[in-house]
Amino acid sequence: MTFIKNFICDESGATAVEYGLIAALVAAALLGGAKVLGESLSDSFAGTGEKLDLAQDSLPVVEAGGD
Repeated sequence: MTFIKNFICDESGATAVEYGLIAALVAAALLGGAKVLGESLSDSFAGTGEKLDLAQDSLPVVEAGGD
């Protein structure tokens, strides 16, 4: 009977499970944040590339090799 009472009152495994759940939540938050940040950076670089293309198209054409 003492063994059963000790087994029911033992909470050492519950602490490990709680730490595991916390670690899983932190990992999920990090992955979500990385995804959002990655998409934002991708959009930013795409916009910068488009601006550079437009700027290059508006430059005058200069031919090399003079007399």
